[in-house]
Amino acid sequence: MKPFIQIAQPHQDILEGRLTMDVFAADLWQVVQGQAPLDYKDKDLFLKKTYITKGLQDILNLAKSRLEGKSGDSVIQLQTPFGGGKTHTLIALYHIAREWPAKIVVFDGTALNPKETKPWEELERQLTGTCEITKGDIAPGKEKLIKIISESSPLLILMDEVLEYTTKAAGVKVGDSNLASQTLAFMQVLSGAVSTVGNSLLVITLPSSVSEHYDDETSEKLFRRLAKITGRIEKIYTPVGEDEIEHVIRRRLFQNVNEREIKKVVDEVVSLAERGGLLSGDEVGEYREIFLRSFPFKPEVIYVLYKRWGSFPTFQRTRGVLRLLSLVIHDLMDKQLPFIRLGDFNLQNEEIKRELIKHIGQEWDSIIAQDITSKDSGAKRVDESIESTYKPYKLGSVVSATIFMLSFSGRGERGTSVREIKLSTFHPDFQTPVIDTVINQLRDRLFYLSDEGLFFTNQPNLNKIILTREENVTLEKIVYEERELIEKSISRERRFLVYIWPQNHKDIPDTSDLKLIILKDTYPEKEFIERHGENPRVYRNILIFLCPEEDQREYFYKFIRRMLALRSIDEDQRLQLTENQDKEVKNKIKSQELRFYEELRKYYRWVFIPERDGFRKIDLGIPTVGEFSFLDSEIYHFLRNEEEILEKISPVVIRNK
Repeated sequence: MKPFIQIAQPHQDILEGRLTMDVFAADLWQVVQGQAPLDYKDKDLFLKKTYITKGLQDILNLAKSRLEGKSGDSVIQLQTPFGGGKTHTLIALYHIAREWPAKIVVFDGTALNPKETKPWEELERQLTGTCEITKGDIAPGKEKLIKIISESSPLLILMDEVLEYTTKAAGVKVGDSNLASQTLAFMQVLSGAVSTVGNSLLVITLPSSVSEHYDDETSEKLFRRLAKITGRIEKIYTPVGEDEIEHVIRRRLFQNVNEREIKKVVDEVVSLAERGGLLSGDEVGEYREIFLRSFPFKPEVIYVLYKRWGSFPTFQRTRGVLRLLSLVIHDLMDKQLPFIRLGDFNLQNEEIKRELIKHIGQEWDSIIAQDITSKDSGAKRVDESIESTYKPYKLGSVVSATIFMLSFSGRGERGTSVREIKLSTFHPDFQTPVIDTVINQLRDRLFYLSDEGLFFTNQPNLNKIILTREENVTLEKIVYEERELIEKSISRERRFLVYIWPQNHKDIPDTSDLKLIILKDTYPEKEFIERHGENPRVYRNILIFLCPEEDQREYFYKFIRRMLALRSIDEDQRLQLTENQDKEVKNKIKSQELRFYEELRKYYRWVFIPERDGFRKIDLGIPTVGEFSFLDSEIYHFLRNEEEILEKISPVVIRNK
């Protein structure tokens, strides 16, 4: 497959890395003042980067008809979620209406100060250059407004962020009332005046919910009153339909796309996904259509940004998504990817990461580093642990980034399924079953991947709790537990007299009993077989020594540390583990207990038996997985089979020896 950069060519600002927020921040007042970025100020460039949606076209048609004195609504309210294209629509109306021709009045509630500017005064000032009829803190009557509008028609009045202005105006006293009340009265009179004059149109914007901007009671009341005042006359329009979002994004971010090449990529990907069981027959057609519109982004990218991240009150669906995706495109331009997945969002890129965590909390900065992006993070370790065929795809990082992007929503949705992750991370160059392995390894290595599902949380998971407990396990506790495990592994058969970690040769009696001496050192001292205290040792050839494998010490102590940490967690009543976590702890303890003999034997592996000039070293070999025995019994039977221990002496033995 061709890299996406050869099929969809980004606009110059993306290619050059000019990705500041003002490039994507539509500001009507700055456009009017001639201070906006060129993308908005220049009509031709603005329209080139604007996808004319059905909703926008309907609004343009209605506005033209109304201003020509034909039929049409006198008041249009644009009401979409935060960042849903309201201001962009007003700018389109501003540019296009100037050619019809029509006079245009622009009121931007974010730019104007209520202490200095009244909306009725601004209306007259923009139309006549003076302020005589409407001057004052009291909203003018309907007849005055009809006179001003009639003398200036055809007239288009664009009012953006009226709620913000009204909220600020609530703090300005006007007699026994305030400027907010006068503004509400003005809006009611203005709506009626525009309705009376045939070739005038009022277009206002309101958020779909006051909670998108404010959380105080005053703003809530003002929002309801504004909606009620204009609600008698206006129709509410949504500039961008659900099925047009992908078109809007592509037009704004890419200057040229090769539809034929897009179709080739999409057809191949969808076909492979269907054969791999990632898409059912009913899903194939819809997925294909969305992918054709969203390329180079896979459908999941647009859905997750708009539906999940876009539900955060602070996330602006238009400028926020455009800014984020432009950063992603710029970051991936030299990566030769056929398309862009959620897992391709580079969370090591500081700007991309900041665009995300500003909506979810600064604590996620360190969480992302610990689990996903740092050199020793769990995701990076999974990248390296996957078999060499898959290493170039960095699947640990890709899958963990995908889960991260699917972990958040302003509505409380979080998490995903293995099937969704496979579809989101799908790539034609590898088989999806490897994703199961990756997910399992991530579950074992990440510290903030929830124990309750496939989503990240800012609370440490069981892995992190265990690691913290492990850090508190001292070497003294480990050594004590090691001796306990050895004693637990000594049988009652007593084929040997067993001595664990004797300090010196004095501790081993000089008797004819067969003895097993378990040492901490990796090689027995010769004095053990030569001396017993101050005297020479008589019974030398009945001393059997068991010593550890030094290279295995770290692994064995790690095993003990984990066992002690798990017991500590299980016994700690202060920990508020979930039911699933408590069950998992008990299962892990059981697993450790079943493995303890296997791990002990991997460590205590070398047997030394006396010879004329010292010791002969014998390898007990690797223990059978999952099989329990007793150390002394296993060693006895092993040495007997090797004829190093004789239970009786026959003439054949005497002859052979």
